[in-house]
Amino acid sequence: RRRALNVVVQLGETMDLSVAAREATQIIDQLELPPGYTVEIGGLFNVIDESKHDMFVALGLAVILVYLVMAAQFESFWYPLCIMCSVPLAGIGAIIALWLTGLKLSVTALIGVIMLAGIVVNNAIVLVDYINLQRRRGLSISEAVMRASQTRLRPILMTASTTILGLLPIAFGFGEGSEMTVPLAVTVIGGLISSTLLTLFVIPVVYIFTAQLSQHYQAHNLVASTLDDD
Repeated sequence: RRRALNVVVQLGETMDLSVAAREATQIIDQLELPPGYTVEIGGLFNVIDESKHDMFVALGLAVILVYLVMAAQFESFWYPLCIMCSVPLAGIGAIIALWLTGLKLSVTALIGVIMLAGIVVNNAIVLVDYINLQRRRGLSISEAVMRASQTRLRPILMTASTTILGLLPIAFGFGEGSEMTVPLAVTVIGGLISSTLLTLFVIPVVYIFTAQLSQHYQAHNLVASTLDDD
């Protein structure tokens, strides 16, 4: 039953909501309010702020679910870790793409990041699975990595380019309401470009390190079990 006064602000066409909220906060901090008086920023800004928190939680759940599915398919905890390295590689391109286009990290951009968590691992899965196939055929780790990188280069570039070209019309902002979908398309395109290019170099290196670490771990367990039996 406390009295309240609502101050409604209509933003101009060139004013961003986050910028307006930051400037309003600076003005509020300079106010000398009497005891018992408080000022809070609400409305759409409060809704968006809560939505961003939910999006970060959803991103974490998406990464965990993707990892669990791959761990079940590969029957290993090591190789999914290698594949999941492609997710931060996509984040690099997404941030650069938003910065180049002057867009903010909005809710729709975060939805694009969540989509990237499931899209960019496809290229790494194709690469790692083919490396494992070559190793089962008797090749060494380095030879399997080299052959898989050369053989799977064209399929990886084809799958990434089709998705990027399909999102270009959305990124250019054609049609009404495009301002809501442009950040999503830009985020996915930037993440796919960086992840595709870096996956071809980073994932093989990480795979070699992971495979050697896995072999060392298995050898250590074998020696330990042998000593226990003796």
